[in-house]
Amino acid sequence: MRRSKYFIIAGLSVFIFSLFTQQNCTAIPAFARKYQISCQVCHSPAIPRLKGFGEEFANSGFRMTKYESPRYFIQTGDDKLSLFRELPLAFRLDGHAMYNFDKSGKSEFASPFILKILSGGELSDKLSYYFYFLMNEGGSIVGVEDAFLMYHDLFKTGINFYIGQFQASDPLFKSELRYTLEGYKIYDAAPGNSAARLKYERGIIFEKFFSTGTTLQVEILNGCGIDNPVFDNDKYKNFMFRLSQEIGKKLSIGAFAYTGKERLDYYYGFFNSNVTMFGPDIKINFDDKFVFNAQYVKRTDSEVFIGGSGLGMLDNVSTQGGFAELIYSPKGDMSKWYLTGLLNWVDSDIDDLDYTAATLHAGYLLRRNFRIVSEFTNQFSGNSYRRVNIGFVSAF
Repeated sequence: MRRSKYFIIAGLSVFIFSLFTQQNCTAIPAFARKYQISCQVCHSPAIPRLKGFGEEFANSGFRMTKYESPRYFIQTGDDKLSLFRELPLAFRLDGHAMYNFDKSGKSEFASPFILKILSGGELSDKLSYYFYFLMNEGGSIVGVEDAFLMYHDLFKTGINFYIGQFQASDPLFKSELRYTLEGYKIYDAAPGNSAARLKYERGIIFEKFFSTGTTLQVEILNGCGIDNPVFDNDKYKNFMFRLSQEIGKKLSIGAFAYTGKERLDYYYGFFNSNVTMFGPDIKINFDDKFVFNAQYVKRTDSEVFIGGSGLGMLDNVSTQGGFAELIYSPKGDMSKWYLTGLLNWVDSDIDDLDYTAATLHAGYLLRRNFRIVSEFTNQFSGNSYRRVNIGFVSAF
């Protein structure tokens, strides 16, 4: 049995090495197709991670200039009507082969693992939109996740306004822009029957950039996620505030606070729980060659119900954790390959939430919008396991 495992690992290594001998060329999907530029202009060294210019492009409502580009719209004679000549669509397709080094020794072909249809762009000099439909994730249809309208420079105040569906953690670190298959676990950690977490929510965002390098973001959220038959489970709204400060060109530090209330049910009726979260974050970027990201989150729930576990109602449940991520691209945005290391940690009064894992991820660009990836994750806590996968990530 051990010998067969060694053969599998050796085979995967040879396959990955053979891929590294391929050549890299640029390619142009989505927004790059519209402006006829390389994906490299916004992404470094590969999709989906954004570099500085890509962040500015997104914060400006997916436009290169201050004003809309008339040649991208049909001229109807009505200056209040925006109709694209060609609807800006893009697709993302990922596939993986996976092997779990646990007692099951399970191997599987997870392809397609992700299939997305994306669209976005400017509707006027101020109004923009973005959405994607996740047709497949892990073998099932997920539906719409990101879907929002953005109004740039609201009432000439310099404030960006978003309304729609997005991840509550977007002002911190956008999970959709990570390289690893392994996610940021603390953002998804919610004890008991709580539905409030730093994942997909419906709500609004106010965002303001200052000339001092300071950014202020405020979110008003339903606080119950998006997997509900109704838009909001209760009458309460949750609030999140984030303040960040750039220090020079390489360092940014920030802190956030989240507060809210949710109405939860249990065997004998309903109860209200107060939720608070807060924590600092740091970003260090050395010319896109070394990028370090770290986040810490401290969470307290006044009451939660743990049905079916024998714990029942728990008061003042504490959960804390975070992650540290290091990305190495030897030639910055000109790199053909990159490495990513990710450490995840969650520690809670509820043992089922405890999680500690380390991930090593490597990627090689065959084309600017097609890369081969390999990843190894070792979970140390709970039912420990090790998982290895190789696959591809593409956008077109």
